[in-house]
Parts: sequence; C-alpha cells; structure tokens
Amino acid sequence: MKSYDVRIWKITTRKDGLNNHMVRWVVDGKVFTEHFATWELADSFRSGLKKASQSGEAFDTATGLPDSRTRAHSTVTWYEHACDYVDARWSKVSGRQRISIAETLAAVTPLLVRDRRGAPSSQVLRSALYQWAFNQQHRDTDKPDEIAQALEWIAKASIPVADLAEYDRITAALDACARKLDGTAAAPGYYSRRRRVLFNVLRYAVFKKRLPKNPLSDELDWKAPEADVCEEIDPAVVAAPEQVNELLTAVSYAGWRRGDRLVAFFACMYYAMMRPSEVTALRQEDCTLPEKGWGRLMLTGSAPTVGTKWTDNGQAHEQRGLKGRPRKAKRIVPIPPALVVILRTHIHRYGVASDGRLFRTERGGVLYKSGYVRTWKIARALALTPSQAASQLAKRPYDLRHAGVSLRLNAGVPATQVAQWAGHSVEVLLKIYAKCIDGQDHLWLSMLDGALGDTSVAENGPPDSGEPV
Repeated sequence: MKSYDVRIWKITTRKDGLNNHMVRWVVDGKVFTEHFATWELADSFRSGLKKASQSGEAFDTATGLPDSRTRAHSTVTWYEHACDYVDARWSKVSGRQRISIAETLAAVTPLLVRDRRGAPSSQVLRSALYQWAFNQQHRDTDKPDEIAQALEWIAKASIPVADLAEYDRITAALDACARKLDGTAAAPGYYSRRRRVLFNVLRYAVFKKRLPKNPLSDELDWKAPEADVCEEIDPAVVAAPEQVNELLTAVSYAGWRRGDRLVAFFACMYYAMMRPSEVTALRQEDCTLPEKGWGRLMLTGSAPTVGTKWTDNGQAHEQRGLKGRPRKAKRIVPIPPALVVILRTHIHRYGVASDGRLFRTERGGVLYKSGYVRTWKIARALALTPSQAASQLAKRPYDLRHAGVSLRLNAGVPATQVAQWAGHSVEVLLKIYAKCIDGQDHLWLSMLDGALGDTSVAENGPPDSGEPV
C-alpha cells in the first residue's frame, strides 16, 4: 500500500551505543526509524527521504521507504558499510588490528565514489576517515569544519556496496591496497595485510546480505604491482657479534640519564631474539638468572605501542599476548651467560617496577619507541665508523633481533629450534633469513662425505670389472 502522508522528524542522537544517530519518520500514521553510526550518514538518509517527499513520490506503508529506495532495495553505501564493520569489530580486536582496519578502509574508500565533484583534498579526506570515521571512539568527538565537510561529502558520494561486485570497482579497491600514498607499489607483506582486511569487510557484506558473494573469493584477472622491496632480511643489516658488543657498550654512553638503563633492553633483543614489545613487557618473574652458566626467559606477553586513540583504556601501550599465539601461550628462550650477567647487573642497579617490569622510564612509565630509537641512533654514531654509520648496518633496534636469529642459524642450530625460540613458524623463518645463512657449506659437505663413504666414483674411480672402460 502506498501513501503520500509523510512526516520526517529531526535527527536524534544518544550519547552511548554504536549506531546512536536515529532518523525517525511517519508514513500514514506508522512510525519508522533507522539508526546510523555517524551523523553524516543519518543526515544523508534523511535528506533522501525529504527529497522524495518533496518530489511527490509515494511511500510504502510496509517499509516506510519511497518508491525510489524500495526499488533500490534500500542499498547501503560502501561508506556506511565500512563504518558498520568498524563498529562490529571494534571490541573484538586489538589496537594494532583497529589501526590496520582503519588504514585499509581509509585507503580504499576515497576511490569508491560516484564522482569527484566537490571532493575535499586527499590529505583532508584521509585524515577524516582514518582519525574519525573509522575510529569508533573518536567518531563523534568535535571535528574541525573541514573534517566535518569531508565526511559529509564522502557519505553522499559513496557508491552502493553492491557495486563492489563489478570488476572495475573491486580491482580499484585492490589497487588502493597495493599502493602507498605516493602511488608507488607497497611491500608484499603490507599489501597482503590490507587485502585480508578488505576480504573480511566484503565477507561481512555477504553476511549482512549486502552482497550476493565475496568478489575476492573468485580468481580475478588482476595482479598487484611489483614492489622494489624484498621480504628477506638484507645481510647488510646484520651485525657481527663483535659489532653488537661495540654497539651495546656505546649505548651506555648514549645519554647520561637514559643510555645505561637501555643496555639490557637492547641486549635482550640480540641474545634472546626478542621483539621490542616483548622486552617492554618482560618481568623479573619471567627470568631465571643463575650466578653461572645459561639462564632462561619465559615470555608470556607483549606491550606494543598503539596510541591513545586506539586503546580501550586511553593508554599508549596495550597489554597483549605473544605475537601470533593464543593469549596465554608462553615461549621459553635459553639465554647465554653474557645476557644473564647483563640482566643481573641491570636489576641490581635499577631494580624493577612495582609490577615487576625490568624496563621503564626514570619515573616508572612504560618505555616509548621514540625514546629508545633516539638512544640507538646516538649509539650507532659512537660505535661505528662513518661509512658503517651511513650504511644499513644495524640501522634499527629491531635489526638486533635479526642478528640474533642469524647467529643461531649460522652456528648450525636447527631451524625448527630457532623458530621455536624466536616465535616464528619454520616456513617464515627460512623465507625471511634465507640470505643470512652462509658459511655452512663445509658442514653439509662433510655430512655428505660421511654418507657416501667409499662409494664416491670421483675419488676412487669406477669399480674394476676386468674389462676396459
């Protein structure tokens, strides 16, 4: 049944909840409501209703929608769907995953529009999407005028999510995932991470019946641009043991207030192959430090730097489990006597935090990446020659972990054992460190000599059959 008796109310907003912006209207005495994640989406929907009413369209008394929207099956836009996905996943994922989702959607969404007329600058639009639209906690906070206008524009210009079934649209989204801001090809790992996010967003659209099927489930005649980036570790960044010792000594002189407190921090990354976030979370109870010989670390968690806008408690760091492992998983790492001595000295000199953390600022706070990176830059300049300092050798603190893994592989420790200590899968370990494993050919040749025994034709000649060869 159709009716022209339509009244449209103002948008109402609640202070709590997810889709807290409500559009309410009445058709032939029957009240209808729709809820939206942002005010801009609600305003866009309400404007459509008003336009249809003013143009004389009849409204369906069963759905409350004008004929034009009924025919379009109340199509949800990509922007609306993306906000809906962020809200659905927010409480279920870590801060790092929230950032990954926002980065991907902020890259893809500007390309999925009907046209570019009236579009804000790319920088303003990306900022509006990344920092507001796709951050549930920040979305409804006060915005600069240019940000509010950018979100209003994208809400109106965004294409229906159903259009992602078209080849040109889905490949445009993939191309956005595969390129950096400057238009050059992104690293393969970066593209893969973005593609996984896009796949999940589209899978959610299928679940919500906004798409008949996930277009990324089919084979597409499209190939990601090749990046001038290799996933393998460059041997040039891997420091030798003697160079690491020089660097750790230089750290103690890199700032009289901070340097000496960070010697053990960097030593853990080398001798225990730990990630910075794992070292940050290390507690005294995790350490077995005998007076002599090898010790042991039992790693139980990590404290990655995320940013105050992406954590539930407003802290810059997030308490997480080990990377790629269940929340309560543990990883045991044997540590050499050198690290045992360094850690014992650190604890004796600086003590531990109230919660047992070994590493903290002078005021007891969690270490920030910016602080220890500055210290590392100073230490490199002190420990290395000018040519080495200008090279990629141990350029980042993380390269200490690479050096620790490479040391064990080149010492002949089986890859399965190194992977277990480092918290890698064997497949990833061998892929990443393939070019760093060298100097072992003589071991393998000796093993082959032993296996071949006296059967080697090259050394003994062919067996004597009594006939000329």
